[in-house]
Amino acid sequence: MRILIAEDDPVISRLLEVTLNGWGYEVQMTCDGRTACQELERDAPPQLALVDWMLPEMDGLEICRRIRTTKAGRLIYIILLTTRTRKEDVIAGLDNGADDYITKPFDREELRARLRAGCRIVDLQLTLPQRVAELEESASRIEQLHGMLPICAWCKKVRDDQNYWQEVECYVAAHSEVRFTHGICPDCIDRKSTRLNSSHLGIS
Repeated sequence: MRILIAEDDPVISRLLEVTLNGWGYEVQMTCDGRTACQELERDAPPQLALVDWMLPEMDGLEICRRIRTTKAGRLIYIILLTTRTRKEDVIAGLDNGADDYITKPFDREELRARLRAGCRIVDLQLTLPQRVAELEESASRIEQLHGMLPICAWCKKVRDDQNYWQEVECYVAAHSEVRFTHGICPDCIDRKSTRLNSSHLGIS
């Protein structure tokens, strides 16, 4: 996971860089708000951002507001990092587009847990389009089975759109996600037993 860190305090910035690298994240560093915003507005931005509220040139709230107006920016998970602890500040941060909030000085384990939560959300967002496409495809196949099927009254074969007669299970399998398992029902077992008994007795 690639994470952007926007922090102008060199001590905190270095501490965050070392900590996140140690946890296996790919880290991109910036020290002012304008540069951070430019990086987050790129075509392939970092998936997660750890942004200080008070930054030179552009503060964290303005960064959140701006990148939420872009298509790629709406998918970035943003954690505000700040010394502000009032409830009003937390609300302001979330209302302006931040996804989470952590105060300085930060606790390592709390930071780690919040980053993991952010990564889970990003992973869900990345897989969502694929899931939607799969559901749409399944729905499309199910729709093909709606309505009346032309079926032979004798052999029970189904006629498809190309006027070709095929077994029911072949037709259903070709037009849906259904897969068949085969067994023998009690009625068929009884009929088979009756035929065998009749054959042994010489009854035709």
